[in-house]
Amino acid sequence: MKQFIKFMFASALGTFIAVLLVITFFVALMVGTVMNMQESDVGTVSIQPHSIVRISFKNTIKDRTPSNPFDGFNFATMEANKPWGLNDILKNIEKAEHDKNVDGIFLDMESVPAGAATLEEIRNKLEEFKKSGKFIVSYGNNYDQSGYYLATVSDKIFLNPEGIILFKGLHAQLTFIKGLLDKLEIETQVVRGPDNKYKSAVEPLLYDKASEPNKEQLNTMLDAIWGKYLKVVSKSRHISIDKLNAIADNLELSTAAVARQNNFIDSAVYRDQILNMLKEKSGGGELNFVSFAKYNNVAVAKKPVKSKDRIAIIYAEGDITQGKSTPNTIGSASLAETIRKVRELNRVKAIVFRVNSPGGDAQASEIIRHELALAAAKMPVVVSMGNYAASGGYWISTPGKLIFAEESTVTGSIGVFGIIPNMKGFFNNKLGITFDEVQTNKNADFIDVMKPMNELQKAKLNNSIKRIYNNFVTLVSNSRKLDKQYVDSIARGRVWAGSDAIKVGLVDSIGGLEAAINAAAREAGLGDKYKISEYPVAKDFFQSLVEEMSGEVSTHIAKSQMGDYYKYYERILKVEKMQGVQARLPYFVDMN
Repeated sequence: MKQFIKFMFASALGTFIAVLLVITFFVALMVGTVMNMQESDVGTVSIQPHSIVRISFKNTIKDRTPSNPFDGFNFATMEANKPWGLNDILKNIEKAEHDKNVDGIFLDMESVPAGAATLEEIRNKLEEFKKSGKFIVSYGNNYDQSGYYLATVSDKIFLNPEGIILFKGLHAQLTFIKGLLDKLEIETQVVRGPDNKYKSAVEPLLYDKASEPNKEQLNTMLDAIWGKYLKVVSKSRHISIDKLNAIADNLELSTAAVARQNNFIDSAVYRDQILNMLKEKSGGGELNFVSFAKYNNVAVAKKPVKSKDRIAIIYAEGDITQGKSTPNTIGSASLAETIRKVRELNRVKAIVFRVNSPGGDAQASEIIRHELALAAAKMPVVVSMGNYAASGGYWISTPGKLIFAEESTVTGSIGVFGIIPNMKGFFNNKLGITFDEVQTNKNADFIDVMKPMNELQKAKLNNSIKRIYNNFVTLVSNSRKLDKQYVDSIARGRVWAGSDAIKVGLVDSIGGLEAAINAAAREAGLGDKYKISEYPVAKDFFQSLVEEMSGEVSTHIAKSQMGDYYKYYERILKVEKMQGVQARLPYFVDMN
């Protein structure tokens, strides 16, 4: 027996050590792989004189570069696809502007995986870079509309002789699942705020096509964003807006030759010709390309700021939900705690609240707003809106003393709705499952998704929706110092592009994140003597690793298998996850 126990213990210990070694090796392999593929985030890099910064955005651009090295890492294919953050993109462009070793920037891209407002901010920063006298040159085998929009900032635009420019206007496609629900015999009991005819997030559940009010607001919004796009192209390429629309209508840019004839590009050339030209522009010697990832680690000497004062940038990116945040959602408990901690820091003199959210849970939005309002009572709070700051995203923005948005920002959507599914027909008729019940009171079954609501229950839910909508309108009226009836007239769930939002009083100024930071410094009387701190504070490495491996693997696999179709699957999932009263934007706009 003793011998058996000894062998069993030795075997168990050996197994444990083997497993530990495998786990250690796996983690080390992961870290090494990611760090190598990401060109390492540790240390600094020096570059040679006459270098050219090469920008080629292939991964999603978020507001803030994730601190987690595994963010975007595809465990199915072992590929690193870490998103870039707009914050670091802007810093790097400014750094390159003042770097004596950088001669210019090479935009080597066909598409930019970013929203319209993010594109605006990057392009505006590149315009500032050009004031230094340094060059920007763009090349693509092909260009879609996002890639071409950024390319128009260049001194010269080049295209492969066999390439095309996809120039066609903006297109918003809505997905409706009412037909599916009808086939499954699932009834959606929907309540919207009073006259919230523009609050179209519920339309996929109710109709098989867009309502006229929804089409009206969509057309207005797309016209505003497309109008901004055309103004930029027209000014940079000296092409009239009427001609640009005619070219888009007829899909004329089907060859590089036609693109050249219409002045969309400066020349159609092959890549080796571009490389030779860049050699000449950087002194005629060896071509010194520096990737944007590598340049992120280049240290440029600048005068240190001797101040303890801080401006805190608090990022709110994703759908608004109850509870804890995830990499793609804003959890009310997590963000409220972050805001609370920041306002208690004596060194923080102002807050820039960066919002990039289509909204979500109404109560969660109010929890966040309340904490931000407490902070605003102590220090200046300036809101910077990204691609989206609509519905719940606008709700949490209301404490801002000043609100900045880009012309292409989608905002407003001041409205609420509630969805209660009735699954009785599906379970009874499709699955053959029936239910029976007993209850102590008449409405103890409120809310039961296995049967329709009675009239009293509908009335109670409707009153709740009306109350929340009234609170939303009152909130905007008080914070924006606008008449309540006027706010109601521009609300009702209607979305606005930033260029129109400033006209109706929902936004104070057109500008990006840096404009908001400068305004916060002015409001706090800091001048240029302050440092930036970013929140929420990054999680430690191993916590990020566990969360990424446990929670994101299925998402990565789905994305790798579904490709471009994943976005449709994701939208259906968002509809399925809606619970309680929602303040949410019904759609997204991709500039491709």
